[in-house]
Amino acid sequence: MRSESSSSCSLIRERRGTTGKTTFHKRGSQKKGGKTQVRFHMMDSLFSMTGSYFAWDVKSLLLFLAVFILTTDYIKNRRPVSFPPGPWALPVVGNMFTVDHSRTHESLTELGRRYGDVFSLRMGSAWMVVLNRFEVLKEALVTQGDSLAERPDLPLMNDISNGLGLVFSKSHIWRQQRRFALSTLRHFGLGKRSLETVIRDEFTHCAKEFSGNKGAPFDPHLTINNVVSNIICSLVFGHRFEYSDETFMKMMKLTGKGLQIEGSIWAQLYNSFPLLMRRLPGPHQTVQHIWSEVKDFIRVEVKKHKQNWDPSDQRDYIDCYLNEMNKGQPDNRFVEDNLVMSILDLFVAGSETTSSTLRWALLYMADNPEIQETVQAEIDRVIGKSRLPYMEDCAILPYTNAVIHEVQRMGNIAPLSLPHLTSRDIQLGGYTIPKGITIIPNLTSVMFDKDEWETPYTFNPGHFLNEEGKFVKKPALIPFSAGKRVCLGESLAKMELFLFFTSFMQHFTFSMPPGVKSEMEYCFGLTLAPNPYEICVSPR
Repeated sequence: MRSESSSSCSLIRERRGTTGKTTFHKRGSQKKGGKTQVRFHMMDSLFSMTGSYFAWDVKSLLLFLAVFILTTDYIKNRRPVSFPPGPWALPVVGNMFTVDHSRTHESLTELGRRYGDVFSLRMGSAWMVVLNRFEVLKEALVTQGDSLAERPDLPLMNDISNGLGLVFSKSHIWRQQRRFALSTLRHFGLGKRSLETVIRDEFTHCAKEFSGNKGAPFDPHLTINNVVSNIICSLVFGHRFEYSDETFMKMMKLTGKGLQIEGSIWAQLYNSFPLLMRRLPGPHQTVQHIWSEVKDFIRVEVKKHKQNWDPSDQRDYIDCYLNEMNKGQPDNRFVEDNLVMSILDLFVAGSETTSSTLRWALLYMADNPEIQETVQAEIDRVIGKSRLPYMEDCAILPYTNAVIHEVQRMGNIAPLSLPHLTSRDIQLGGYTIPKGITIIPNLTSVMFDKDEWETPYTFNPGHFLNEEGKFVKKPALIPFSAGKRVCLGESLAKMELFLFFTSFMQHFTFSMPPGVKSEMEYCFGLTLAPNPYEICVSPR
């Protein structure tokens, strides 16, 4: 037993002896490798923990920023107490995408049906209040007109006008420039018989242009624009432009494009986020180049006037303005930049709106031949075919006058007028509107109000005629807006619309090209112009 045991032990010792060293080394190697693996494993764990921590740290930071922005936006931009209701606004952008900017006037009218005649929207961080229906607009713009005579700070318009001119200027500058413009334009015939002669002479040029098409279809857009623009040009520049003048035609095209962009979402984005949009390309940059080019065109005319200016012989608006510039009175805002911007405002307000109305008129006459025949019959009966009409004929042409007013209603040229600004806290519609809030007068809600018009969406001259067929003026027709900021060219526009439309009806018949159906689609912008169309003009 002992010897077996001893032998076994010695065998074991021998095996351990012969293999011990190797075994020892192998075990040592495994130990070393194990430590290395442990180190790598620990490092992987550490990096994993660090990466995970870093990832969670970024997520936490983004989450914190999101919560911070949302909370700040809510606290800073929540609706004030007693403020008009409106749709829920998204953080940062507000109601930017609540409104369909390709038909903003219709979109706001629909929102008015849902939230009331006085409701609010938020564009970016700025609140605005939209007014609907005639009584509300009358209360705001007329009764409380002193509190709404200012314009809001719109970065896009400020960058274009620098606070000058007649339309977007404010306070003292606006009052001074408007007063001067009205008195000067009246001096040169605004509202007087002498201007009627200018309009009738311009019609003779237009009649030749129309007749030259010999009944073939053509787009009357630029011709009508040129016809109307030449009236304001005669007052401002002292001369008219030929219909073949390429530079002038280009200016009219640019004007239409500029007004379209100013009514788009690009303008709204620019006004809401000016610091960002000033650095980004897009149509909002194009519109500034457009008006810059138009102003350069005006500066050329001003330069010509300066070269042969005679203080004793004031021929037009520019001459009178140059005279004011040279008086050197204290607090004199009569400077050349203000002159250029005022002319731009006169040019746009005095041409684009009236020409668009006349283009709607021709389209409605082509679409309603029976109404056109009734107008022509009245003109033939009352003033005949030989002499051109005068403004005094308006009172004895009730049906023609009614048609013109219905064109203004249906054409809806300035669907949202221009924005106003509250200069103090006001009460309106049972709500409190604080100082510094932008006000949008939705004229569309008035023009198509079923409580004001028997057939609001149908062209119907009967809206302006009583049972005896006499013309009846409707207070709810406010195409030129109302109050202290009412369009200063209203009297000129009314004269042009009556004399041009009546002359067109007296001498021509308008119809759509064979096989073409008239489409009453609009091109939305600051003004509502008809989409381009072709028409046939036949001499009577």
